[in-house]
Amino acid sequence: MDTDISERLYNFALRIIKLVRRLPKEMAAYEVGRQLLRSGTSIAANYEEARGAFSREDFAYKISIAFKEARESNLWLRLLKDSEIAKNDEINHLI
Repeated sequence: MDTDISERLYNFALRIIKLVRRLPKEMAAYEVGRQLLRSGTSIAANYEEARGAFSREDFAYKISIAFKEARESNLWLRLLKDSEIAKNDEINHLI
């Protein structure tokens, strides 16, 4: 089960990278894409750190960071969609 979540988060991060690379070359897309790239890839990284936690408290802390990054990524994805910077169909699946 643990590796399934790890793999899903890795694939999410990979899809975020590919999405950001396809964004238009304009200021708004660049800024939102930059923020999305940071938060969207750090979910998987924080989850991997949590898997190596040295205590339950450390695990809970790192998982909470991953959760916060997921919420932030959701915001950036919705902004890309609602501002019509990116196509709705590709964003909807990530959301």
